[in-house]
Amino acid sequence: MKQSLALTKILFIAITTFIAVSCDGDDNNGNVIDNDTGSIVDFVSENEDYSSLLAALQVTGLDTSLAGTGPFTVFAPNNAAFETFLNGTALEDVPVDTLTELLLNHVISQSLDSNQLAALDTGYISTLTTEETSGSNISMYVDTSSGVVLNGQSAVTTADITLDNGIIHTIDTVIEIPTLVTFATSNPALTSLVAALTDEGNTTFTDLLSNTNQDFTVFAPTNNAFTSFLDGNTIEDVDNDMLAQILSNHVVPDAVAVSTSLSNTYVNTAATFQGDALGLPLSLYVNTDSGVTLNGVSDVVIADIIASNGVVHVVNNVIGLPDITTFATADPTFATLITALTRDEDFMYVSTLQTDVETTPAPFTVFAPTNDAFTAFLVDLGDIELADIDSATLAATLELHVLTGLNVRAEDLAGLDQMSVITLNGVSITIDAGTPAIIDPDNGSSTIVANNVQATNGVIHVLDRVLRDL
Repeated sequence: MKQSLALTKILFIAITTFIAVSCDGDDNNGNVIDNDTGSIVDFVSENEDYSSLLAALQVTGLDTSLAGTGPFTVFAPNNAAFETFLNGTALEDVPVDTLTELLLNHVISQSLDSNQLAALDTGYISTLTTEETSGSNISMYVDTSSGVVLNGQSAVTTADITLDNGIIHTIDTVIEIPTLVTFATSNPALTSLVAALTDEGNTTFTDLLSNTNQDFTVFAPTNNAFTSFLDGNTIEDVDNDMLAQILSNHVVPDAVAVSTSLSNTYVNTAATFQGDALGLPLSLYVNTDSGVTLNGVSDVVIADIIASNGVVHVVNNVIGLPDITTFATADPTFATLITALTRDEDFMYVSTLQTDVETTPAPFTVFAPTNDAFTAFLVDLGDIELADIDSATLAATLELHVLTGLNVRAEDLAGLDQMSVITLNGVSITIDAGTPAIIDPDNGSSTIVANNVQATNGVIHVLDRVLRDL
């Protein structure tokens, strides 16, 4: 009798499914089955077309979890999808940890029907799979421009199977764990980025960002960002080496920096200083005073798209390669320094510090005083204003902080310990590598409180005191 009842129930579900499949094919959300009773696991176990999914759930123990109260949204691969994914491999030969991670990548910890999926603000939702390094839930990109497509690879064929503890959407392929490249290629708002990454058939970047043995943080410019950057040109018009450097300047290697971990700080990108053969990483200034802004020119508009090998933050402007002035203007720590550098119309410091690395007097080593350093300096001069300093004295003070023709990093200071070096105005200052600090002509010591802010045409070290020759 029980077998008869079970058979009747299976036949009823099969007939209901057939009717749903036969409905209007123009429904953008696919076919809909409503008001099924029982749990998600009950439905899967009672439908032969999901026998491979059921076996996988049982092997991993996730059948118990998905029989719970939920709510869940499950994107359920049918048997044909599993057969294609396994490609002749037996299910029991797949490592349990790998299979668990894969299955969790099909589960959302909330109930989302097709209408709710279509209404997602950014198109990204979080699955139950976690990124190993950051512990953050891996993202999924939902494209509803034509049906429902997940991560650019898996289409919903039957939507909105509503159950007691959630919703099932049947899909035609197993959703593989996404890499950073998955999200770049699946989102139509990032097609210009993909074109740049693969310019002239180059796969260096896509190979790199598909590497699951290394983690990255990627700041991904939108199509509109590239349009503004190209200013009427095409990707093909940009020099290949320059394009590679610009793209590299959007990648932070060996880091998964989710938005909550970011602060006002400098990070190293995959772009490199071209003034020598050492491959020194360029710096990127992150400001979190209001959202997340990079080098003062590009804002994060979508944060925390988590992949298996890192995180993507979508940005609204291409981040150009920085010169010394980029960091001086982007970092509010140097607001008074910028005021000083631009105080008089005949000061040429900004244009000088923008000189290309291959052009004299670049590269530069700049010892940059903080706002607090300038405040103390003005107090020591009799509690005056910056405007009260005569131009010649201010110019001589500023030039005391710049070395020309040198890219002296912190690791180079030991070789210059107790040595005098000549500044932009021809005056000597002394390197104290032990502290580390700079000794000025007045025998005052200015401590280096941050170092190695690397630009394309030189490096900045931050000082806690203004150098003096008064």
